[in-house]
Amino acid sequence: MESLEEKLKGLSIARRCRPEEATYLLHVALQPPGLLAVTCSNFTLHLHNKDTLKLVAEYRGHTKPLCGVTFPRSSPDLLYSASADGTVRGWDVRRPGSQAVQMFKSDPAHSYCSFDLSCSDTLLCAGTEQVNGEDSFLVFWDTRKPDRGGLLGVYSESHSDDITQVCFHPRDKDRLASGSTDGLVNVFDLSRGAEEESLLATCNSDSSAGSVCWSGQDYTQLLCLSHDEGLHLWDLSQLDTDEPLTVFSTEDARGLTPLPGGVGVDYVVGGTWLEEAQKLLVVAGMNSGDLHLMECDDKGLRLLTSLKGGHASTVRCFLWDAAGEALVTGGEDAQLLLWKPGGAELTAGKRESMKSQSALRFQTRPHKKHGFQKKK
Repeated sequence: MESLEEKLKGLSIARRCRPEEATYLLHVALQPPGLLAVTCSNFTLHLHNKDTLKLVAEYRGHTKPLCGVTFPRSSPDLLYSASADGTVRGWDVRRPGSQAVQMFKSDPAHSYCSFDLSCSDTLLCAGTEQVNGEDSFLVFWDTRKPDRGGLLGVYSESHSDDITQVCFHPRDKDRLASGSTDGLVNVFDLSRGAEEESLLATCNSDSSAGSVCWSGQDYTQLLCLSHDEGLHLWDLSQLDTDEPLTVFSTEDARGLTPLPGGVGVDYVVGGTWLEEAQKLLVVAGMNSGDLHLMECDDKGLRLLTSLKGGHASTVRCFLWDAAGEALVTGGEDAQLLLWKPGGAELTAGKRESMKSQSALRFQTRPHKKHGFQKKK
């Protein structure tokens, strides 16, 4: 059987989508039957055929930057997106260009900067920006009650600054991780009800948490990437032991894996757990658009392969399509690329940068330093 490293080393560009409008591509989600959803910095949602990358629909309605997009597992014809405009919206992918068919809101002061959907498809959670200079909230809705708003309640005590990431466990519908610019990554067991009882662990990333993802066998590990390129890997299976949670941690991951010439990467895009290979894949890049795929474990990062000749500027999002053995990437050059083993691009030439001056940019703030906490 071909190893993960061999598969990744065989990747080359199979398809390239070049939208006419200059916009950043910020997030990408996969609907296994055949669609990709992409959020853009001009507040629109694009639907693409996952094999050809052909644009099949565009949805408008959000009035501020989008903070994520996802397909329900049990309802592939529905698509959820969330925005700083204070709404989470559901769209019918069978009706291209139509208005949202569902809408979830909370307090008018809430501006969302992260969201996710539980693996049971019944619970939505969004994280807010800081409100009134001191509070931030995790907001929960029941997706089965959109006509009545579905609002279940909020958690308000666990973060003190913008909640930049909420991430449900891929298998446990009640397990939720959240990350914030306050430097904390919290893990909850929502089945316990009240916020204080549901908080299982608080990990300190020592900086603004940018992305969080579940990884490891049975998804017991948590990867956190900070906005200043820190990388932290924690093992939550050690929660009820005296062993440390930290598997690996560094304040700056950019120089961990020297590239040819001894230089490091410019930034880290994110990470994803590859179930079939049982490996944690981390994607990093150069400002020129080159990408570097790495494996992350208790020893740090190891370079697997580099992808060149694709993007012309910073890559902002990616996903691994396990069934198609393909990598999808999107960036600030407005390009959406499909990389496949032995891919032969059907369109020629590297795209020039189409960087938009109005694109969403992360805010940098001073962070409060908190000690590590571990709840039994």
